[in-house]
Amino acid sequence: ENREAMLNSKSNRLTEALEEANRLFDGVCRAREAALDAQFLVIASSIGKEKANELHSEMSAFDSTAFAEDLLTFMGINRTEVEEADDSEDVPGGFLPSDAWQTVGEEALKYFRRAPTFHYMMGSFKSEPPVPKQRIERQKKASRGKAERAMPAQLKKMEESHQEATEKEVERILRILQTHFEDDPNTPISFFDFVIDPNSFARTVENMFHVSFLIRDGLAKIKLDEDELPIIEPTKPSGEGEEDSRAGARNQVVISLDQKEWK
Repeated sequence: ENREAMLNSKSNRLTEALEEANRLFDGVCRAREAALDAQFLVIASSIGKEKANELHSEMSAFDSTAFAEDLLTFMGINRTEVEEADDSEDVPGGFLPSDAWQTVGEEALKYFRRAPTFHYMMGSFKSEPPVPKQRIERQKKASRGKAERAMPAQLKKMEESHQEATEKEVERILRILQTHFEDDPNTPISFFDFVIDPNSFARTVENMFHVSFLIRDGLAKIKLDEDELPIIEPTKPSGEGEEDSRAGARNQVVISLDQKEWK
């Protein structure tokens, strides 16, 4: 019923109707009411489309001629001098002033964002071709071979020093064991009393490690006493036959020791 009034460009009836529909939709609880709301949406969309078409028809289209006239006026054309300029052929560019396009460019520059141009303070650098590098393949191979030869020598030296330190420590422990038995040959030494350092767990492990070399080389032996606890004593020098028989009777034993047991 109010279709013509809503299509008027100066009327806000359509907007008011949409706001009223949005308010009423919050109270919708029946299917019939929801169907009426959907029907209203269809009618409102149709009226909005017609209103948009009418607004589009009333809009002024781009007039290139009017734009050119406004542009020429901005560029500084004096219409009173057009006829005189037409008679003179020496004026370049017709009746446009010499700075016409510069005026347009300065005005257009305000609406374009661009990065400032880069200027060198001391002038641009002169590019020169890179200096060719001398080929030193032979020197590289020689240095590489020298490094490869030096590295195994260094590792070998470290290995030898570590081995020498171990051998010296094993000999020192053997002398301690032999000295004790020279003073009291009938009293056996408890293995744990011999290797445990009460102040250092790490030193204790090292002592057990060094003593294992004495057992391996047959310089000392470990056996169990009456309480089934290990005791250690040096082996007596004997003939080759006995040494071979003793070596054949050796057994390998793994000992576990943690810090709790050490304490």
